[in-house]
Amino acid sequence: MFFRQFLEVQSSTWTYLLADPETRDAVIIDPVAETVERDIRYINDLGLTLRWTLETHVHADHITSACQLKDRTGCQTVVCAKAGLGGADRHVHHGDVIEFGQFFLDVLETAGHSDCSVSYLTRGTSPARVFTGDALLVRGCGRTDFQQGNASALYKAVHAHLFTLPDETIVHPAHDYNGCTASTIGEERRLNPRLTRSEPEFVALMAGLNLPRPKLIDIAVPANRLCGRSPT
Repeated sequence: MFFRQFLEVQSSTWTYLLADPETRDAVIIDPVAETVERDIRYINDLGLTLRWTLETHVHADHITSACQLKDRTGCQTVVCAKAGLGGADRHVHHGDVIEFGQFFLDVLETAGHSDCSVSYLTRGTSPARVFTGDALLVRGCGRTDFQQGNASALYKAVHAHLFTLPDETIVHPAHDYNGCTASTIGEERRLNPRLTRSEPEFVALMAGLNLPRPKLIDIAVPANRLCGRSPT
């Protein structure tokens, strides 16, 4: 499987491009509006056909380029069904499958950072890769204090659907603020300072973070509920 990882600097967002090297069918995960020209240029340079844009959740810190990519490439947009977004082409649930060429991504519901968070797990690759959004970060996790976040739900989802994966599974988060590009399930299960606690300890920790409100939330969330289109 063809794999590339790109960074949007302002929001520290990782965007992932996956493709079948034979059919040239591709998917992009968590694309950002500010870097849409870069992403389209890369797709065109490599002769790829973008089939799907995949969102791990409704982002509060940046606007997705999903609608722009759809308009310019003809791809289809994918979001979690729980997001209730009218602008998406496909609304996925836990256990659904995204196909591109000969490759497959299994949808894992990992709510808690928001009520509509999902992860995408590659099927049949060695090692497997899991794209975890904000549910599981490198030595951390996403906050749970807005967008119907729930610390207990996040803890349960990570332990049920992510920490049960093989140790060697590569973890690709939606963000990193410390320069880390990836981790593994085995590392995070042993070393994640938040999610190695008991569930009550984790819930108490998350309740006491007192983080500032995301600067773009009032702009980003309404736009992202329309796959990146302005609601006005």
